[in-house]
Amino acid sequence: MIVADLHSEYGIDVDDRALMRRRSWRWLQIRIEGLVLTKSRLSRALNPPE
Repeated sequence: MIVADLHSEYGIDVDDRALMRRRSWRWLQIRIEGLVLTKSRLSRALNPPE
């Protein structure tokens, strides 16, 4: 879910090793936390409707 969400929401290809090596863990953490605040797959999985 996170890989697909990172791509659809931010256009980030986590399989691009050169890109991921240039970025810090903090950079990735901020984007993953942002997914929770959007209508993403991750957000729906962590906050399912009642």
